[in-house]
Parts: sequence; structure tokens; C-alpha cells
Amino acid sequence: MIKVIYRDINGKKGKVDADKLFFRPSVYGVLIEEGKILLVPQWDGYDFPGGGMEVGETIEEALQREFWEETGLRVEIGEIITCESNFFKLPYGESKKQYCNSITMYYTCKRIGGELSTDNFDKYEKEYAKMAEWIDLNDVNKLKFYTSVDNLEIIKKGRELN
Repeated sequence: MIKVIYRDINGKKGKVDADKLFFRPSVYGVLIEEGKILLVPQWDGYDFPGGGMEVGETIEEALQREFWEETGLRVEIGEIITCESNFFKLPYGESKKQYCNSITMYYTCKRIGGELSTDNFDKYEKEYAKMAEWIDLNDVNKLKFYTSVDNLEIIKKGRELN
């Protein structure tokens, strides 16, 4: 049996049989306005607004839906920042849907409407996430992130494309 090395939300590595993985393409938005970036507090850290794509959704539709669910804001998708693959253990969900072969895409985005809200959180987000926050770009290097990517590099590229 082929084994892969995965990471969990704390960066801890483990091994899992490849046949226990499920495929999870995900898309995240980088919204920067007036020297601040919008991030979602999760557990004791942060993540970019976004998440898993649903079957039948385009990348744009998934980003718009996820961004709205996690922030209450409507956005327009911009330019791609990066696309990466990894193996990840989700901290929630059914055991058969816990280890994912993830493709993560990060895009710049532009706000086109809405107000910050937690009204559209799904059942898992209600347990671990809080209202999205505008964080000064000069302070992002002090934050703890729950992602498997180079967050500061994504923010840097997002600033350049913005």
C-alpha cells in the first residue's frame, strides 16, 4: 500500500494510506484594501476566506460562495496568485473524509458588496471560526496561520497584483 505524508492544522506530520484520501480542490481569496487584508480567525490563528469546491461549481462560483459564507462579503475574482497541492488532515468531519489530497488555489479579489457577518457559517465553521477581521499588512508576520502554504508569500504576491 502506498503511504503519503500529510500535515494537520498544527503542521504535525503523519502517514496515511493513499486509499484513505479524498480529492478536495479548494479556492481562497486575498482581499486587500487600504493597507489591510481580510482574514478569518480560526481556533487561535487565521486563514484566508475560502474553502472546498462543490461538484458542479466553477472556481469563480466556489470562491464567491465560500467568501460570502465566511465573511458576508460579495467579491469579484481577480488574478491567480498560486496553485499548490498537498496532503492534509482536516480537524473535523467524518473519519472517511478526514484526509485529503488537496489542490489549493489562491486568487486576488475585489469587494463588490455585503457587510461582515457570520450568518452564513456552516456547522463546522460555527465551532471554530469567528467574524472576519481587517488586519494591517504590517502585522501579518506576527500571526499564526492554519494553512499548508507560505502565507506571507501569498500576501506579498497579492499586494503586488492588487
